[in-house]
Amino acid sequence: QVQLVESGGGSVQPGGSLRLSCAASGIMFSIATMGWYRQAPGNERELVAVITSGGSTDYAESVKGRFTISRDYAKKTVYLQTNSLKPEDTAVYYCNAGARGVNYWGRGTQVTVSS
Repeated sequence: QVQLVESGGGSVQPGGSLRLSCAASGIMFSIATMGWYRQAPGNERELVAVITSGGSTDYAESVKGRFTISRDYAKKTVYLQTNSLKPEDTAVYYCNAGARGVNYWGRGTQVTVSS
């Protein structure tokens, strides 16, 4: 059974930082493409960042230069370091894993950026 468990969300002021984590189990982490998505109220879910099994990364234009995705193969965990947070980054952040044509989702972690 595949499980993706996100953590690290919270409330911060504009300009602050958070480090999101997603612990994966039940999946061949070493071959999975891992990603972070987010969904704000009234909006569709959107891709934030993705990292391939080989370590290549890609980011949404809105977060380039502020967010960094990384992965730890030994811990089967993917991270999203979020810096210089803006109110428009407020959303539920979801972890995604794709392997062998199947996508899996975590339950999400709330990030709120407000003064």
